[in-house]
Amino acid sequence: MEQFLRIGVITSTHGVRGEVKVFPTTDSPQRFREVVDVILRTKTKEIRTEIKGARFFKNLAIVQFGCFSSPEEAAKYIGTEVYIDRKDGQPLEEGEYYIADLIGCSVITEDGTNLGTVRDVLQTGANDVYVVGCGVPDAKGLKEKEILLPVIRDCIKKVDIEKGEILVHIMPGLLDQ
Repeated sequence: MEQFLRIGVITSTHGVRGEVKVFPTTDSPQRFREVVDVILRTKTKEIRTEIKGARFFKNLAIVQFGCFSSPEEAAKYIGTEVYIDRKDGQPLEEGEYYIADLIGCSVITEDGTNLGTVRDVLQTGANDVYVVGCGVPDAKGLKEKEILLPVIRDCIKKVDIEKGEILVHIMPGLLDQ
């Protein structure tokens, strides 16, 4: 299980006080008003800081982090991901999972066939869809293919985050994508 959960990505600066616009990657953008301690993760380092204030404009959060006091300082961190500690994450209901915990899980059919691993989770209006990457033999060797599995009771039979496995039932026509 992941220790940290991503809640957003810095997209640009805002104003003259070092505020930034953050694209939320959480189901609840209000998290920017509820949490204090965050981690800004660049490709080369992590910065632990606090959220001093947050407000919303359209689909973005405008956030004042404690580590930025000018737009020039903040501009260096465009593209940086914003994380929180798991303990500060939203409480989950039965049958709910953090996407970060699903990524990398093995997808196993009822007959024991390993289809591949979860690469992404698409959030649609009706239900989520697991994007499963798998190797498929072809004339030139192994080729990557993606299988899309709807997160519905008829298809997803059991999710075991501790084991890193998802048991699935393949409905007729599902692999003919």
